[in-house]
Amino acid sequence: MGVKVAKFGGSSVADAIQLAKVKSIVDANPDRKYVVVSAPGKRYSDDNKITDLLYLCKTHIDHNVTYEQVFQVICDRFRAIELNLGVDVELEKEFDQINENLKNGASADYIASRGEYLNALLTAAYLGYDFIDTKDLIKFDKKGKFLNEETNEALAAELAKHEKGVLPGFYGAYPDGKIKTFSRGGSDITGALVARAVNAEVYENWTDVSGFLMADPRIVEGAKPISKISYKELRELSYMGASVLHEDAIYPARAADIPINIRNTNEPEHPGTTIIAEESNHDNNIISGIAGSKDFTVIGIYKNMMSVDVGFVKRILSILEDYDIYFEHLPSGIDTISVVISNKVLAGHLDDIVEDIQRKCQPDSIDVYTDMALIATVGYGMAKRPGVSAKLFGALYEAGVNIRMIDQGSSEMNIIVGVENTQFEIAIKAIYNAFVE
Repeated sequence: MGVKVAKFGGSSVADAIQLAKVKSIVDANPDRKYVVVSAPGKRYSDDNKITDLLYLCKTHIDHNVTYEQVFQVICDRFRAIELNLGVDVELEKEFDQINENLKNGASADYIASRGEYLNALLTAAYLGYDFIDTKDLIKFDKKGKFLNEETNEALAAELAKHEKGVLPGFYGAYPDGKIKTFSRGGSDITGALVARAVNAEVYENWTDVSGFLMADPRIVEGAKPISKISYKELRELSYMGASVLHEDAIYPARAADIPINIRNTNEPEHPGTTIIAEESNHDNNIISGIAGSKDFTVIGIYKNMMSVDVGFVKRILSILEDYDIYFEHLPSGIDTISVVISNKVLAGHLDDIVEDIQRKCQPDSIDVYTDMALIATVGYGMAKRPGVSAKLFGALYEAGVNIRMIDQGSSEMNIIVGVENTQFEIAIKAIYNAFVE
C-alpha cells in the first residue's frame, strides 16, 4: 500500500481523550506515516478554541489590557494534555519563550500559530513520531503570497528524511523567517500540501462528521451520506453553501490527483466521503447532493432588442464594479437579464445600483426581488438524462413552491432555482424526496 497523510482537526485533538482516539486510528494502519494537527478545539459547546484564546491575548496586548490570565488558561490546557498523555516535551520552556515574544510585540500570526505548534509537539511525542516544524517548509514571499512550487520542493526534501512525522498545520513563514498563517482552512491546506509532497495514496481529513450528506440534516432528517463525489461536484455544492472543505484546501491534492477521504475521529469505522477526480455517476444516484443559501436579491432588467445592444451587459457589470460588488448568477434571455447578488454583498447599495442601471443602460423596466433563496441540485447523473428537469420542477410544483428563477450550467451537472426565503426548506425537502427517497 502507499503512504497515507492524516490531518486531524481541532475537535479531534481537543484534549487527551480525543488524542487517544487519534493514536488508535494512526496505529491501526502503518501506512499513516505523516500526521498534520490543528490547535485544540472546543471540548464542549461553551468551551473556547485555543486559537481564539491566543488571538484574545494579542487583542489584550494591543489595547494595553493585561493578558496573563488568558495566557494562563492556555498553558493550563496544554499542561493537562501533557499530563494525561504521559509525555514530557518541556512545555514550560516553550511557554516562557512564547510569553517573552508576546511581551516583545510578536505578530498576531505568530501568536495564533502557537496552538498548532504546541499540539504537534505533544502529538509527536505521544505517537512516537518525529516532530517536523512547517515554519521553514511552507513558504510565502515578502508580500505574503503563497509560494506553491517552492513549498512543494521544501516539503518533499524534508519529509524524505523522516519515515514518520507530525507537522503543525495553519502556518509557514516569510523569507525572513517570520511566521505567516493561512487566512482560511489553514490546517486543511497544510495536510493537502503534505499529501502532494509525498505523493500520498490518499489524504485523510479527520474531523467530527462522517463525511458529507446529500442535504443539510437540519432540513432533511436522516439525509443519506455521500460515499464518493468528484471535485467539480463538491465545488458546486460548496459554492452554494454546503459546509465542506475550502477550495484552497482541496487544490493541492486535486492538482496531484490524490483522493481526499473525509472521516470521523469519533466513528473511525465509518468510510466517510471520498473526493475523487473522475466525473462519473457514483452509487448510481441521479444527483450527488442538494445545497442552497438564503438572502439574495435579484435585479430583473428588461430592454427591447437587448441582444443587439452591444456593450449592454458590460455596462451593468461596470456598475457593480464601481461598488466593488460581485454577482452570483446572471441568467438571461433575448431581451432580459437578471443579476443575482447576495444581500450581504449589496450592503445597502441596492437603490444606488438600480438608479445607475436606469441612467446608464436605459432599460424599459427593472424589477427587484428581495428575500430570495438559491438551491442547487448537483450531480453528473443528471447530464443528458431525459426527464430530470421535469422531475425537479414537478416536485416543486407538488410542494406548492413558486420558482422565481432557473439557471442551468452548460455541463448539465447542476440546476439552480430561485425561490422565496420562506419556501427554502420546503423546496429542499421536495427535491430530496423526489430524487433520493
